[in-house]
Amino acid sequence: MTGDFWSTRFGRVLNVIVMLGVVFAVWEALVMAFQIRAFLLPAPSMIFAALWADPGFYLRHTAETLGETALGFAAAVVLGTVMAVGVISSRFVEQTLYTLLIALHSIPKIALAPLFIIWLGTDLQPKVAIAMLIAIFPIVIDTVLGLRTVDPDMLDLARSLRGPKRMILWKIRFPSALPSMFAGFKVGISMAFSGAIVGEFVSSQAGLGYLIISSQASFDTTRMFAAMILLAVVGTALFFIMEFTEGAVIPWHVSRRRPGGPAGH
Repeated sequence: MTGDFWSTRFGRVLNVIVMLGVVFAVWEALVMAFQIRAFLLPAPSMIFAALWADPGFYLRHTAETLGETALGFAAAVVLGTVMAVGVISSRFVEQTLYTLLIALHSIPKIALAPLFIIWLGTDLQPKVAIAMLIAIFPIVIDTVLGLRTVDPDMLDLARSLRGPKRMILWKIRFPSALPSMFAGFKVGISMAFSGAIVGEFVSSQAGLGYLIISSQASFDTTRMFAAMILLAVVGTALFFIMEFTEGAVIPWHVSRRRPGGPAGH
């Protein structure tokens, strides 16, 4: 079973690598055939050469963005879960909080970023706040959905046994809500990553977003593409880390089953 698990994942990764290899090969051939200048569209060989020439430089900027993302996502998970519990517990909170969330979600976050810079300064805090603000919406929505879609018979049984509300919440609602919560987490981690980049666009001295903006100012398109490739790699890795965590926490759920195979494999 374990071997089948890893062989499936390895096959998936291999397919992605082959596809990317074809894309980069076509890209390289087109640049060479049409003699496109590097400041317009660098060849993949130039981009990977830049990454290879100074990996520590790119790793430092990647680590900065990852730190902002992790803190923003963690804050969104904690605050979003608390807000979701408030929504299912109080009609007043539901009516006011949903309206506020929708209003905030409708505002482009790039428009809010300068305010966070004014309020929180130019250090780590505004980037974390923006990442949290962007990530919290799907987490609240999916957590509320999960906490509400509990088997009514289980709730009736717990209430008939005079189970306290706190026990019902922790022992029945949260375990049943985990699939929906992880759906929100997978969207939220990607949005937190985007939020960190937005914050770096506005004001930062490090991070992949800062690297893109500074490279644009100096017309260093090769470095800009290198940063964007790292964005794609890191964003994809974050999503699959969350998906792997979901499989480890709720291997029994129907969403983790493969056609023709048992749950969790």
